[in-house]
Amino acid sequence: MIESIKSAASTIAYDLVTFYSGNNSGDVPGNLPDPYYWWEAGAFFGSLVNYWALTGDTTYNDITVQAIEHQAGDNGDFMPKNQTYTEGNDDQCFWALTAMAAAERNFTNPSSETPGYLSMVQAVFNEQTHRWDMTACQGGLRWQIYTWNDGYGYKNTISNGCFFDIAARLARYTGNATYAEWATKAWDWERAVGLIRNDWQVYDGTTHETNCTSYDRTRWSYTAGIHLHGAAVMYNYTSELSLESSESESSNSSQSSNSSAIWKIRLDGLLGAADHFFSKNESSKNVMYEPPCELSGICNVDQLSFKAYMSRWMADVTQLAPHTYDIIINKLRVTAQAAVAQCQGGDSGTYCGFRWASGSYDGTTGVGQQMGTLDVLQSLLVKDIGGPVTSTTGGSSEGNSAAGTESDETEEEIQWDHITNGDRAGAAILTAIVVGLIGAATWTMLS
Repeated sequence: MIESIKSAASTIAYDLVTFYSGNNSGDVPGNLPDPYYWWEAGAFFGSLVNYWALTGDTTYNDITVQAIEHQAGDNGDFMPKNQTYTEGNDDQCFWALTAMAAAERNFTNPSSETPGYLSMVQAVFNEQTHRWDMTACQGGLRWQIYTWNDGYGYKNTISNGCFFDIAARLARYTGNATYAEWATKAWDWERAVGLIRNDWQVYDGTTHETNCTSYDRTRWSYTAGIHLHGAAVMYNYTSELSLESSESESSNSSQSSNSSAIWKIRLDGLLGAADHFFSKNESSKNVMYEPPCELSGICNVDQLSFKAYMSRWMADVTQLAPHTYDIIINKLRVTAQAAVAQCQGGDSGTYCGFRWASGSYDGTTGVGQQMGTLDVLQSLLVKDIGGPVTSTTGGSSEGNSAAGTESDETEEEIQWDHITNGDRAGAAILTAIVVGLIGAATWTMLS
């Protein structure tokens, strides 16, 4: 069974990588071609990190390391010059999630000239703490980083959920309680403004302009999934603290135990609420789907990938909180069977579709469809590998707690860089034209 899953995953991964063009001569490492945005490229390589960890196949390790190194940019913070002008907090965070997975899985480390994966994530964390916005709603991250981008007034749940998750994971990996304090702060803020509801459902976001009193009530699988994962990390982290305190007869033992119990309640609540993303129909019961857009056929390019993240995060949760294993794996197994049955597309007849719960291939192909199927299929191997490591349990990634704390470029500097880079390109074209005209005039005079 394990070998057949690995064999199928190998085929699906191969087809997934055919969508990647960043290793072609003249292209940019780490970028996916249109219509895929930069953030999804970060998620794409997260899928390949997991593919290696779960199957042991090193085929795509080199392109993955190359992509992460290149897109980390000059400062190792996933603010590369080719994206800075337009990227949002969630875009930056999705690359950080991939780097964090690389650290936790002891993935092939980058070259010595490049910051370690841990350092990259710490840089993103430090920069995003500087962006914690107290001008309205008593906190939270805005969706966009810069004022000129649409959505600057929106405090979206995926940006804040990503920040919560990387803070929790940094706490677990490093043992530094400051990260855990920020994770708790982010969680408490989302609960206070109503993005995480009393029934554990998770809304899409809220508006700065209304002081976070109005909401987009859309419930996406990936916003639920990132909070489920972060809560599992915090449960695991506080459980370890409780165990350590108990063994040392520390006076903090009771406090740690209470914290662990609180995070278990949150984790179990979110896990129960995640049933919203699994079909209730008898013919497709427990198959994952995307309720806001899948049945109506209106999922956009981004939304076609959301189930991939829900799948990978649920698989991780089973290792962080083993009591969830049976509940989660039963859903993932049924979903994987339905997803693989959709892989009938493309010239090879092995590319995968999106509407897993429909019972028939929907005729579509793409990164989101392929990544979703790969993530849910390879998640079935999660019990056969060790859990995510930490700095004290074998983690080898180099960190830098001060990364990202240097002064940020101002908006004016970012705009100037963007304008002048464009001007340089324009000037080069203009220079070529002028040189050509001068050459033509000189030839005429000499004729």
